[in-house]
Amino acid sequence: MISRHTLALVLALASCSLGATTYTLEPRHSMGTIRWAHLDFSNPTAQFNEIEGTLEFDPAAPAKSSVMVTIPLSHLTSGVADLDEDLRSPTFFDLAKYPVATFTSTRVETTAMPDQLKVTGNLNLRGVTKPVTLDVTINKVGTNPRLHLPAVGFEATTTLKRSDFGMGKYVPQVSDEVTIHITSQADEAKGYAALMKADAEEAAAKTAKK
Repeated sequence: MISRHTLALVLALASCSLGATTYTLEPRHSMGTIRWAHLDFSNPTAQFNEIEGTLEFDPAAPAKSSVMVTIPLSHLTSGVADLDEDLRSPTFFDLAKYPVATFTSTRVETTAMPDQLKVTGNLNLRGVTKPVTLDVTINKVGTNPRLHLPAVGFEATTTLKRSDFGMGKYVPQVSDEVTIHITSQADEAKGYAALMKADAEEAAAKTAKK
């Protein structure tokens, strides 16, 4: 019987023809932080611990890349209960009304450094869409040794004004500018989907035997 890893690898190799490869961002290994200044005394952070999306990427022609990302903001947390309540309230992210943020790239530019890109796109947050440019560093392009799939990992940072997205309360005591840092691992999409399907079927079979 063919193993789930072998099946995924066969599908991945079959789909990885010359040109861009489609990758799926791994939700468990894609996350980010938001950092701001508080009265210029400290720089607190909040984390969003799950990112979903797809990436089209060709190492030989990175400027042809594209990315679409969805961030479920229900995972947003600062580790401070009162602050989390404020962040989720209508004053800030208003999660009851706007549970997700999205980013869709519109342009990818190469730089003098081969592992660094500038990715411009539209960020939709709290019902407002604004152009944002991310400074991206490619960590590694290779094979995921655990899943046996083509993989790519990267870091992305940007600075934006929260008031642009309707979250200007407490400015300037709490900085208007916030820095966002994202780290992500993405695996070849067809192979990753095959693995997730095989895992689900295996779990269902075990449950049925109980």
